[in-house]
Amino acid sequence: MSMVAAGWAPLTPAERAVAIEVLLHGPISRTGIARRLGLSAGSLTRLTKPLIASGLLTETPSPAPPRAHRQGRPSLPLDIVADSHCLAGFRVTGDAVHGVVTTLRSDVLAHRSTPLTSREPDRVADQLAAMTAEFTRDFPAVAGVGVGVGGPVGEGGTGRRDVPFGALLGERTGLPVVVENDVAALVEAEAWFGAGRGLDRFVVLTVGADVGYGLVVDGVRVRSAEDGPDPGRHWIVEPGGPFTPDGEPGSAVALLSVPSIRYQVRAATGEDLGYDAILARAADGDPLTGRVVDEAARALGVLVARIANFAMPQKILLAGEGVGLVGVAGDTVRETVRAHRHPLADPVVLETRVADSADWARAAAVPAIQILVRGGTAGGRIRSGE
Repeated sequence: MSMVAAGWAPLTPAERAVAIEVLLHGPISRTGIARRLGLSAGSLTRLTKPLIASGLLTETPSPAPPRAHRQGRPSLPLDIVADSHCLAGFRVTGDAVHGVVTTLRSDVLAHRSTPLTSREPDRVADQLAAMTAEFTRDFPAVAGVGVGVGGPVGEGGTGRRDVPFGALLGERTGLPVVVENDVAALVEAEAWFGAGRGLDRFVVLTVGADVGYGLVVDGVRVRSAEDGPDPGRHWIVEPGGPFTPDGEPGSAVALLSVPSIRYQVRAATGEDLGYDAILARAADGDPLTGRVVDEAARALGVLVARIANFAMPQKILLAGEGVGLVGVAGDTVRETVRAHRHPLADPVVLETRVADSADWARAAAVPAIQILVRGGTAGGRIRSGE
């Protein structure tokens, strides 16, 4: 990653802690903030006054209590002014660039997609810089840029070819830039603002062009050397399973990824069908596509059960372009999960989301939000009160 963050300046560490607490949990009462951060009422008042005066925090209306219970001046909950800063988020795919502008709470304000004009890093940086300039004209509060890419990301925002893409884009935009693996960014986004918000143990399993995984423990994404290099290619789900161009035979990628499913159906039928068409045929009872889809559903059930058995998450989010599989073969997925779990184990809480281009671009902006609000590195503890 690469970012020289302007941050919420000038803020003291204590003021920053208050602002982050409100960002993640607001609207929240002053009593709640003081309890979570271990502050006295007087200290909290001293810390919040400059934050309100600067326009970063605001007092929000709350329902008035019954007259008989009113005592003195009511204390209004505090909330973040979410559009006080905006972030641009981009996801670059093989043929397109998808961009969004988000608020500090990761709400999407604008979305644009354009064809990728070149795969050369300098040209890609030119294209993203031009899109950023367009966003900034409409949203002058844009304060940073996040870019999500497939594969591992090294120091300085380097990708597979060791190109310092973060520096290239930063030079062109004049803004702080974060480059992050797209699955890692999605995990951060869901932990801070989405399905994993407030959970101690949370997992994201992505199914699309590849199979990705992210684990959050005690509010922190677990970092690993496997972040980015398509770990699902090496997770053997069914030894002796199908051979495909991607992944080891019987691996999660060979069984589950969208390209592998399309490859298997093409080999079986001679037709080059899109993923949605394959699922539709399987749902209609077609035996050839049904066999491939059923095998993929069993593989997904095995993966979910393994994750639940060893990571013991409170929730697993299934995300990506390939999770439409659950809508067609969800019963097979759930039956397989049960078959691979202890009979007395708690039920696995599954949430599914078919992530589109805007979702991935939105997620790419979240590491930029994290660095902006912390003035440090992205992906750390989200419980600022601890």
